[in-house]
Amino acid sequence: MRNFQFPGRSPVYAEQGACATSHPIASAVALSILKQGGNAVDAAVAASAVLGVVEPHMTGIGGDCFTIVAEADGQIFGYNGSGRAAAAARTEWFLERGITQIADDSIHAVTVPGALKCWEHLVSTHGRLGFDAVLAPAIDYARRGVLTTPRVATDWAELAADLLKDPGACRHYLIDGRAPRVGERYSLPALGETLRKVAEGGTDAFYKGEIAAEIASLVQSYGGLLTEADLAGVSCDPVTPVFASYRGVKVAELPPNGQGITALTLLKILEQFDMAALDPHGAERHHLQLEAGRLAYAMRDAHIASPEHMQVDVETLVSAAYARNLAGSISPDRRNAALPSVVPSQSDTVYLTVADSEGRAVSFINSVYCGFGAQICTDRSGVLLQNRGACFVVDPSHPNCIDGGKRPLHTIIPAMAMKDGKVWLSFGVMGGAYQAQGHAQVIVNMVDYGMDPQEALDCERLFWNEDGQIAAELGLSDQAYASLAAKGHVMQRARMPHGGGQVIEIIRDGGGYCAASDSRKDGLAIGY
Repeated sequence: MRNFQFPGRSPVYAEQGACATSHPIASAVALSILKQGGNAVDAAVAASAVLGVVEPHMTGIGGDCFTIVAEADGQIFGYNGSGRAAAAARTEWFLERGITQIADDSIHAVTVPGALKCWEHLVSTHGRLGFDAVLAPAIDYARRGVLTTPRVATDWAELAADLLKDPGACRHYLIDGRAPRVGERYSLPALGETLRKVAEGGTDAFYKGEIAAEIASLVQSYGGLLTEADLAGVSCDPVTPVFASYRGVKVAELPPNGQGITALTLLKILEQFDMAALDPHGAERHHLQLEAGRLAYAMRDAHIASPEHMQVDVETLVSAAYARNLAGSISPDRRNAALPSVVPSQSDTVYLTVADSEGRAVSFINSVYCGFGAQICTDRSGVLLQNRGACFVVDPSHPNCIDGGKRPLHTIIPAMAMKDGKVWLSFGVMGGAYQAQGHAQVIVNMVDYGMDPQEALDCERLFWNEDGQIAAELGLSDQAYASLAAKGHVMQRARMPHGGGQVIEIIRDGGGYCAASDSRKDGLAIGY
């Protein structure tokens, strides 16, 4: 429990339902949907749609979505709502033109947006309200506008210069050529109109017809390969979650093309050490977690791809035997210079979770990848497109090599955890590549150190920066910082915090929920 003499947040306890998102308006919308008779799936999709309005640099209908749904009867369903590369984006096409990397700002990083298709599938399969009712709050906020919150304004200001490069982005996502200021109102009427068309006509209104034609035309005008046929071929695919145990807790992640199994590999490595014996805020704990991360992320970068292209099976990569072998290269006393260095990626993502009065829980993540995605926007329909294809490599020998109709490696990952065969946690962490490390940290914090969900999220974070140095948040003590440096880590203080996150704990004894929202964002956990 936190010290009430210091600033901080308490976890939220609720009996009937709970939600946690990265923005207070989205949390309020999710709660209102629950109170209107919608279930957790309806509320999660409604909140995600609203987040595309209130945090447009992080997410939107031009991006992708992954979801885990735990029904009240114990069934767990996974959904992959990630889009694919253009059919014409053949490996040979890039090699013939000397393109050896898909950069964040490359037009070839634009992949088909999969989010809307996934939302529609979720609502029709698991929801109780219609798609039109679920999208109504986002349409309303897009039309009449919202006031800009502090973290959103901070992030937006850093991206404003990039938006000036594209006429559509400049028109819809800047005010007189600048980002909206804290407390200033902005609206997105073109996006609201697009959402209205989808609410009335289903996702065919987006993936076929005039909106699809405008998206394809915009990408092609910049030299990209995306076509209307690529958009029409979008799918949301049911997938079976992957489970791995950590000290008796079963952690569920979605299978590749997401990086979820990276978190499982990392946890299995940490399971080889007595983490509970270490200070949760000390150098020894963070050292082991960093070293285990280097190994787990090396596995990710070598092996994870669209599943039909993977060359090593998932069960091997999350096995105890594989983890024991990797853990043998970790010294508790010193950074192993021979281990691979992590190549971080920074993405802009929203994660949210909702649980309802019937015991249903949803773990939900949506993203446009980098800030405002590809930073290009359709002029009439106001759709910002993602740049998720930057996660591809251009190497024919690599399983994640770009190719026509292929899904790229994804950083965004929802998660759940189970105790005694029942869902215990619905959780996720934002922050690009950091997410797998963040998932592991939340589990270790709660399982080994007995932290509540809010403490588990607020705990100081460390991750690699673009130069391969350890960027430590200010919450890490000076003593721990110096001790990590003495162990061989090249340290610096983080300029900004690492990601965000949300957690809902399902309380089995007596029922109810314990919810938390990361203090690194503007968000809010709330329940009733």
